[in-house]
Amino acid sequence: MKLLLRVFVIVVYGFFCLKAFAQEIPPIKNFSPQDYFGENQNWSISQSDNNTIYLANNAGLLEYDGEKWRLFQSPNESIMRSVKVIENRIYSGFYMEFGYWEKNNFGTLEYTSLSKKLDIPLIEDEQFWNIISIDNWILFQSLNRIYIYSLDNQSFKIVESKTRITKIYDVESEIYFQKLNEGIYKIQNGKEVLVNNDKSISEKIIINIFKINGGLLIQTQDDGFFTLIDNAINDWQKDINNELASLSIYNSLLLKNGDLALGTISKGLIIIDLNGEVKYRISQPNGLNNNTILSLFEDKDSNIWLGLDNGISCLNMNSSIRVFNDQNGELGSIYVSALHDNILYLGTNQGLFYKEVSSYDNFQFIKGTQGQVWDLTVIDSTLFCGHNSGTFKIEKDKASKISNIQGTWNIKQIPNHPDYLLQGNYDGLYILERNKNNNWVLSHKINGFDISSKFLEFLNESEIFVSHEYKGLFKIKLNNNFTEAETVDFIPIRKGLSSSLAKYSDKIIYANQEGLFSYDDTNKEFIKDSIIGKLYDSQTYVSGKIISDTKTNTLWSFNKEGINYLSPGKLSSSPEINSLPLPFSLRNGIVGYENILSLEDQKFLFGNSSGYITIDTSLPIKVDNYININEITVNKFNSEEIIQSLEQDENVNFENKQNNLHFSYSLYEFQKYFIAEYQYQLQGMSDTWSSWSKNAEAHFENLPFGEYTFNVRGRVNGVTTKNTDSFTFTIARPWYATNTMIVLYAVLIILFSLMMHNIYKRYYKKQREMLLAKTKKELELKKLENQQQLMSFKNEKLQHDIESKNRELAISTMNLIKKNEFLNIIKNELNNVNDNKELKSVVRIIDKNLNNSDDWNLFQEAFNNADKDFLKKIKNLHQSLTPNDLRLCAYLRLNLSSKEIAPLLNISPRSVEVKRYRLRKKMDLSHETNLTDYILEL
Repeated sequence: MKLLLRVFVIVVYGFFCLKAFAQEIPPIKNFSPQDYFGENQNWSISQSDNNTIYLANNAGLLEYDGEKWRLFQSPNESIMRSVKVIENRIYSGFYMEFGYWEKNNFGTLEYTSLSKKLDIPLIEDEQFWNIISIDNWILFQSLNRIYIYSLDNQSFKIVESKTRITKIYDVESEIYFQKLNEGIYKIQNGKEVLVNNDKSISEKIIINIFKINGGLLIQTQDDGFFTLIDNAINDWQKDINNELASLSIYNSLLLKNGDLALGTISKGLIIIDLNGEVKYRISQPNGLNNNTILSLFEDKDSNIWLGLDNGISCLNMNSSIRVFNDQNGELGSIYVSALHDNILYLGTNQGLFYKEVSSYDNFQFIKGTQGQVWDLTVIDSTLFCGHNSGTFKIEKDKASKISNIQGTWNIKQIPNHPDYLLQGNYDGLYILERNKNNNWVLSHKINGFDISSKFLEFLNESEIFVSHEYKGLFKIKLNNNFTEAETVDFIPIRKGLSSSLAKYSDKIIYANQEGLFSYDDTNKEFIKDSIIGKLYDSQTYVSGKIISDTKTNTLWSFNKEGINYLSPGKLSSSPEINSLPLPFSLRNGIVGYENILSLEDQKFLFGNSSGYITIDTSLPIKVDNYININEITVNKFNSEEIIQSLEQDENVNFENKQNNLHFSYSLYEFQKYFIAEYQYQLQGMSDTWSSWSKNAEAHFENLPFGEYTFNVRGRVNGVTTKNTDSFTFTIARPWYATNTMIVLYAVLIILFSLMMHNIYKRYYKKQREMLLAKTKKELELKKLENQQQLMSFKNEKLQHDIESKNRELAISTMNLIKKNEFLNIIKNELNNVNDNKELKSVVRIIDKNLNNSDDWNLFQEAFNNADKDFLKKIKNLHQSLTPNDLRLCAYLRLNLSSKEIAPLLNISPRSVEVKRYRLRKKMDLSHETNLTDYILEL
């Protein structure tokens, strides 16, 4: 019963202590299994000389370079229990297997089994939980054996144990281990030596052993710490032992600063100093991925790495930042904070909370302040609270309402009037007055201005600037009694969401997305300020909220990359601009309601939506980062292969088809709030550096042949790395661009030139011949045209002559016809004269003239001139024709009618018809053929 009561008291005490422990913890960078592509549990952690972190994961070996996780599968597909980096090898232990990983010439890790190589006889189901290096020896520990491997001669020794070996410990280069229920041993000259077998300690599971005060500090799993000095076992720091009695410690670590880090099974991480005082309790509620810590490791920069039962966490112990996480939402989003009489006040959307600034107590709620707090201002040693429900006077844990006017944005003391305060409310401006009893009371509202006054600043005691995000900026002149706004002037300057107003070094500053503007009283306008304007960068703009801290004479602004502040110069009158590594993506700020509080010299508090962050600007920020090219892959025939490790001694030559290169690089920066950016150039393609980017990779496709140098550099929080890492390589010419092919191309070009010369020579010769032939042909055509024209002229002349002959023939024929007609008339007249013998002789003469062959000959000559060879032609066709028939044909050729032909033949028309008939018969013409047409067509 007493035992149960003791356990109950211890549990309640531990629970109460943990519950009441409100603290600011270092930044925590968490990684889930989805981030590192492995399984949940991580059993061991180590770090290489180049700062790469290695973890023993259920799925195999995890490698992290600050940017990229890589998983190397276990060689026998078993759980990896231990890892230790020793020089350039990563030693690891598995189920029934241990060995080391080493990078080959291509930069990828390859595994070598020592247990198989040395043909070590392992125990059934043996697993290797720890690896320790000392001098030239490496120790691999399972639950039943310790294997001591010599690096000098690759031999091994075995330390056997009949009982369980809980763990081996490197205590200042001395190796200790526990045989459960047997005692504590150490190894000397390769053999085990008993150190102590006191049952008070040998039956407890020992987690770790440390050197302290000339003896040993022994940590157990369930019973806290004990000292072993002069072979005597004693309790160490009973208070911490009582507190740890409710916890189960799985592992621990002595930190570089002398503190002890304790990894528990269910309560996360506890860090104590060597006096037993608890400095940190860090668990899942305030930031860890998981409460079960399977492994602990402190890296070169004093970051504490936690291998968890589900994920990985990294604590930035040396960071200038500390975080208070309101994981349960008890406080709400912090809109404003104040430090007054050594008490820290937080104004949130849920009310006003407080605690002593240096205590670990939880924040307490101040009754009556439930709801939105907008402002906390200390004036004449009095703390005023601007609240959604009005204005309060705060005295430690008490709130006294002095104004019921809803929505008090801010409160300012009127210059030269210590008994009057001006407060900006949702519906305008109000005056608070100090009465005779030294109490502040609401006096009156200022008439003439009813706009919400979120930001206000005094130009002088009667002139005020008021900023409204949507309506703009106003300048108000008050009357002497502060009862009325005599004038309200709108200031023509861009308004906008998150714009703000502040006073810094007697300058009234207005801030919006376009920059910072200071009021020029001479010109009565706001002018962009070139000095304080450097606080802003349009590319990183997030909020126009600016805060002036009169205590430290600093002006604060907020952007995507961090928080900037302007402070007086140390060695000159020019102000200095400083930056704090709090990027927008991580600081959880409330846009437009950012708030900064000066806690003490160079220490500031930033309130956010999940608690607050403190920043100690006096602590140096690490700026000695180095960048490394971690991996280079080349794509050949659509398959990737790693081709280069981190070291490069000479130019690397690639085939022409290996012209798709991918570079991975990192800064090995593990700080949560540090933003690493990278910039690269590829000389040989361009000497221009790329834009700064958070992407830690660069890819180049289809690079032409030639020599290249890839350079990459980085920066953290604006500080550039000390080095620029480079990689020089050459992409070979394609087969068609080799020197041999170039010579061949030259020969081919010469031969081709000669061939083309001859071809063109023949071509132009042929062209010349063709041109000459064409010219000759054209000349002949011209001559022929001339001849044709001459012939045409001759034909025209002949035609003219023919026409002339035809006219002559027609005239001659008509003359003959008329003569014969005339003679026939005379003859007929004479024949009518009876018996006149004298007339008969005249008739005979007439007959003679009618049958005159000379007329016919004359006609025949003229007819032949007009129609050459007609008579010959018809004679040849019809050889039986007589001269009279030919004569008739000639007359028919002239298309004369029978009546016209009769006088020419000196016969009657009837006789002409008879002759025509006979002529048809001789020509043997058909009945259908017209005689005249036939003769005309010949």
